Amino acid sequence: METEAVALVVDAQGLACPMPIFKAKQGLKTVDIGQVVEILCTDPGSMADFKAFSHSTGHELLAAEHEDKVYRFLLRRTK
Repeated sequence: METEAVALVVDAQGLACPMPIFKAKQGLKTVDIGQVVEILCTDPGSMADFKAFSHSTGHELLAAEHEDKVYRFLLRRTK
């Protein structure tokens, strides 16, 4: 897993699609360009969702990890 400095942690555990993406979008708006947001969620579809979100928005997906029931993503704000 990447060892980037995380500017904000978004806890979206227990939320179903599309809420983890919505919470991530809100979090990304609060950090500066270049900073990293960590998103934690439990939605099994989030792996595909965050890859698509990164591709469609241009925010850099630095890491995507699944351990036990928690999915962890690191996104770098690019714009």
